[in-house]
Amino acid sequence: MTTTTQASLKLTCTTCGQINRIPATRAGDRPKCGSCGEVLVSDKVAELDAAAHDKATRTDDLPLLVDYWAPWCGPCRMMAPEFAKAAKALTPQARLAKINTEDHPAVSQRAGIRGIPALILYHRGREIARLAGARPAAEIVAFVQSHAKGRAG
Repeated sequence: MTTTTQASLKLTCTTCGQINRIPATRAGDRPKCGSCGEVLVSDKVAELDAAAHDKATRTDDLPLLVDYWAPWCGPCRMMAPEFAKAAKALTPQARLAKINTEDHPAVSQRAGIRGIPALILYHRGREIARLAGARPAAEIVAFVQSHAKGRAG
């Protein structure tokens, strides 16, 4: 992925939903939300609720990979540590988050999720690509890098 030349990035706080603007060159410096103080670009997977999901997938300037999962899903649980490894490898070029489809069925219905785990890559309000099924970290990283090339920022 290329580094961004944009002056600032618009990022949604996955904790409070506040939209923040940060200098594009500071994405790797663990910037914090101006409202609640949570880290905006972290190497950890963020847990989304419906409101944060909808806002982040519509507005974020940094590619966002969302894992649609459920606690009863064996492959979802098996992939969770791999998804976490991918988050570490992709920071600060992309953010990784997950949403529980059991708790937020309307979100998965709007996203057209037919089976889980399902990964959808978003950027600036658009779905860029999808990947179905449990995947190892290396495949997740390669998927994001190939589809988000030149889109960071």
